[in-house]
Amino acid sequence: MKNMKQIFTVSQVNSYIHRIFDSDYALRKIFLKGEISNCKYHSSGHIYFTLKDERSALRCVMFSGDRRKGLSFRLENGQLVIVEGNISVFERDGSYQLYAKDISLSGTGELYIRYEQLKKELADRGYFDFDRKKELPRFPRRIGIVTALTGAAIEDIKSIAARRNPFVQLYLYPAKVQGEGAAETIVRGIRYFDRNDVDIIIIGRGGGSIEDLWAFNEPVLADCIYEVKTPIISGTGHEIDMTIADYCADVRAATPSAACELAIPDIFSISRQFQQYRDSLYHGMLHKLQGYREDLLGYERLLETHYPGAKLAQQKMAYQYLKRQLRQVMDRRIRDMENQIALRAGKLHALSPTARLSDGYVFAQDMDEGPVVSVRQITRNEPFQLIFSDGEATVVPISVDEDEKMENELSTGDFIPHGKDIAE
Repeated sequence: MKNMKQIFTVSQVNSYIHRIFDSDYALRKIFLKGEISNCKYHSSGHIYFTLKDERSALRCVMFSGDRRKGLSFRLENGQLVIVEGNISVFERDGSYQLYAKDISLSGTGELYIRYEQLKKELADRGYFDFDRKKELPRFPRRIGIVTALTGAAIEDIKSIAARRNPFVQLYLYPAKVQGEGAAETIVRGIRYFDRNDVDIIIIGRGGGSIEDLWAFNEPVLADCIYEVKTPIISGTGHEIDMTIADYCADVRAATPSAACELAIPDIFSISRQFQQYRDSLYHGMLHKLQGYREDLLGYERLLETHYPGAKLAQQKMAYQYLKRQLRQVMDRRIRDMENQIALRAGKLHALSPTARLSDGYVFAQDMDEGPVVSVRQITRNEPFQLIFSDGEATVVPISVDEDEKMENELSTGDFIPHGKDIAE
């Protein structure tokens, strides 16, 4: 059989470690310095937070009973504090934590309080109002930079400016950006550029702790940023916490490099964009012109359809056609009428007395060319004319036998003299 090994429960191990922590004199009363983060006030009155430095973090708790005598200010994230307490194991979770008994602000913690007080004061005075912030010019030509003469910040700015727009002129005002008198040199640089007609002023440095950045939290710098006419970009290189200068500036950038990118447009990208706009505009114009040409052709066709000259030409053609038709109809009607006249003339000629002359008949008329229709119109020895078919002859009657003629007429019953009674 295998040797039986002793087996422990999790609770036994956690309890054992708990006793080890409690028996360690160094952990029973310890002072720790660190920055507050993840701070939460529980409804029970306890405060849970994390204490951290550059490399590590430690969970902490301060019970409500210890708060009354061990904490004289409100605990907030970002504060640098000194915590007195003991480190022990929370057996249920198997984790260790600091049980805080007394918390006080360290030196930078006091700076944080001053920072918050100044921020509130300046906010009340309208230093941070967005409606007073100046707009950055779209295409600056001259940019003033207030930062340290040496360091990564100015080198990054130069490199980015050369890459984005080599035609922009950069002017450096070497300033002290850390330590005593730093705020005053930054102020002098800002006022110098404000008097010398630059388009944008960049202030900043390459980051650091709250102590390193304190020059950008001074009231004299806030007043200067508020008063000058030139737009200011603040880039202090501290992405987590904003300085007072960041709040007062017209534009805030995370780093000096980012400030340079905000200030200087990428001229090459803009050039490419303009090229795209040009191509798009060109093709759009071609498309529009083509559409206008097609519309114009349609209007021309429509105009030709409704053009008075075209209509007049059509009417002229119709007129010529109708004229020909009318002439043909008139000619036809004239021929028909001429034929009818000729026909009727022939009939009339056949009925004409002169036509009968050709059959041996003659036509008698007096010397005044009046017709002689009765023997009673003839007087003896008075001439009258006889019209033959081929000429005329003047005759003188030597006798006129009226009675015989009357009797013949009565006997035949063909003639009754006018005005005479039959009884006679």
